[in-house]
Amino acid sequence: MPDLPLALRRLLFALLGLGLTTLLLWLAARVLAPDGWTVWEVLLFLCFAGTAPWTALCAANALVGLGILLRAPSPPAAVLPALRHARPGAPAACTAIAVCIRNEDMAQVLPPLGRLLEGLAAAGAADRFTLWFLSDTQDPALAAMEALAIEEFRARRAAGIPVGYRRRAENTGFKAGNVMEFLDRHVGQAQLMLCLDADSEMTAPAVLRLVACMEADPQIAILQQLIVGRPATAAFPRLFQFGMRAGMRAWATGQAWWQGPEGPYWGHNAVLRIEPFRRHCRLEALPDGRPILSHDQVEAVRLHAAGWKVCCLPVEEGSMEGNPPALPEFMARDLRWAAGNMQYWDLLRLPGQTWMGRWQLVQAILLFLGAPLWVGVLLSGALNAATGGAAGTPSGWLLALMLATWAMLHAPKLSGYAEVLLRPQLATRYGGRAAFLRGALAEIGFTTLLDPISVFNKAVFLLALPFGGRRAAWAPQNRADRGVAWGDAARLLWPHTLFGLLVFGLLWAAAPEALAWALPWAGGLLLAVPFCVLTASPRVSALLRDTRLAATPEELAAA
Repeated sequence: MPDLPLALRRLLFALLGLGLTTLLLWLAARVLAPDGWTVWEVLLFLCFAGTAPWTALCAANALVGLGILLRAPSPPAAVLPALRHARPGAPAACTAIAVCIRNEDMAQVLPPLGRLLEGLAAAGAADRFTLWFLSDTQDPALAAMEALAIEEFRARRAAGIPVGYRRRAENTGFKAGNVMEFLDRHVGQAQLMLCLDADSEMTAPAVLRLVACMEADPQIAILQQLIVGRPATAAFPRLFQFGMRAGMRAWATGQAWWQGPEGPYWGHNAVLRIEPFRRHCRLEALPDGRPILSHDQVEAVRLHAAGWKVCCLPVEEGSMEGNPPALPEFMARDLRWAAGNMQYWDLLRLPGQTWMGRWQLVQAILLFLGAPLWVGVLLSGALNAATGGAAGTPSGWLLALMLATWAMLHAPKLSGYAEVLLRPQLATRYGGRAAFLRGALAEIGFTTLLDPISVFNKAVFLLALPFGGRRAAWAPQNRADRGVAWGDAARLLWPHTLFGLLVFGLLWAAAPEALAWALPWAGGLLLAVPFCVLTASPRVSALLRDTRLAATPEELAAA
């Protein structure tokens, strides 16, 4: 299957996606059409049809990815030919390691970088790398502490890999502007750049593998590795990243199979080829003067159009990041991403893009556009039931539709879970199949409550955005574990809770038989406040750590 021509792979994938979309719409019609169509059923169907392409995309990527993961002798090499030709050992090219920082706790940032430098030196590659801190910290007091910490870090490594530091007076262009200014003025003779965020952590073998692949194929402009969550002490990131990790492995493998050299860029834990990146990835302002916020996918699309390859290496070993420590930070990050991705509407019409590049932008839009549509599905369904329109709904078809939709939406992580359970050597890294299955079941319960909260939050934001609603900016992020007080959770989540009460109150009063059908899709709204508090609770977090529930291989290896 990996040896099929790329055009044929894309055709087969498109047919698979269309088939899955058709299946969803057919099931929806069987549920809604038996007794004719009410106004609410028409609205429900239209909203559901709008979500179907993303749902089918999730399932199609997962099915292709799982097939490769289970059947290919080396799944990464099956989708990235450069890996087969990569030369082991110290690289010939010089690589600048660039770490973007802004108001960070340097005590958290520096230790992983120290381990990376030590690993590169031990591999005999010290003369091939330099480390640079690219600071956008604006507060003078924080900047002074930042500079002192980096100077002490540099002094401890006086005979090792060179360490540079520069801080901009103005953070023009945010992170993208920071990186481009560094490439223009400070990168020196380096041909490659490893881009890291402040919470990134990579091992020397992972970095050397990426550089070796770049040297094996000089047409690759960006090589993006998978990124998994760092071992987390708080309950929220611990459960969230357990499922995310499983899902990304299957998703990225399937996606790399059909996207090939026109893949995604996620902004960090990736190696860039400096010359084409500097030439093609300068981001001008949008037509209305706003800066581009989500820079990474735009940079990938520009390189596609210029004939360069942007590839994904679907390997998770040696590449990690931190995830938001609690629900409030998770919601804030989602809104920043939503604001950035919605800007892609303004970029779709620009000339000079490949059709795959445009699809990458559409895919990024669909990731968030489904949120208001899902709220429309829920609200239309509740109003339809309350007005008697659901009286003749065939329960068997409704159950089939709900199960198919749920399975397709979560197909990437379900495929990842299946791979681990089917491969004893993988399950052993998680403490065995029983321990892994406990983590998977806990994560599914966690996500069942999280999804309605997240969807409603994004929907409200996106619906307000065209009317001048609050716009998310690239503000400094809180990365530290913290508890959330009940009052703070209530102030943040009262709209979510109120909407849940309205939906379930309406059903309770007019169509109590429909309550059970709505619970899996919207029950998290009723429990939004306690969910927020408990998943940030130090006591709950300690319980998960003590029982090693949802532990990652890295956590177990360090125990």
